[in-house]
Amino acid sequence: MSLLQNYPLWASLAGITLAQAIKIPLHFFTHRTWKWGLLFSTGGMPSSHSAAVTALATAVGMTEGFGSTYFAIATIFAVIIMFDAAGVRRHAGEHAALLNILLDDFHLIKEELKLFRTGAQQEKREKLKELLGHKPIEVLIGGALGILIALGIGYIVEFN
Repeated sequence: MSLLQNYPLWASLAGITLAQAIKIPLHFFTHRTWKWGLLFSTGGMPSSHSAAVTALATAVGMTEGFGSTYFAIATIFAVIIMFDAAGVRRHAGEHAALLNILLDDFHLIKEELKLFRTGAQQEKREKLKELLGHKPIEVLIGGALGILIALGIGYIVEFN
């Protein structure tokens, strides 16, 4: 099988790409602003991580068989990635949000003390990225999207 004919690879890459692209119009419909940076960001609806790994597992199952060792490996890989996206990464994002609040308060107090003593200007700093993980529904929708993409590409490949 050549790289160009690697159906599991292309299904997985299509899952990532489509899930990331969907985030932009979804954000527009909910916030009425275009946010093109979502194309390359983590978190949000739908989960591109989930779309990628479920597309991969589905495509591997379709090419190698759903009883194969390869499908088992891809499925366990998908479960771990999806669990991480909804668990560890989501909690890391919540921690970042809390740390940003605490740091804002700390810097406000620090700057007020500086201004009180010397009249110095406030320094700028970058906030921590808060949108790291996913809500369980974002993971579920991303996973379903990945399966649909793999089935769709499989249908096109099979009948072309």
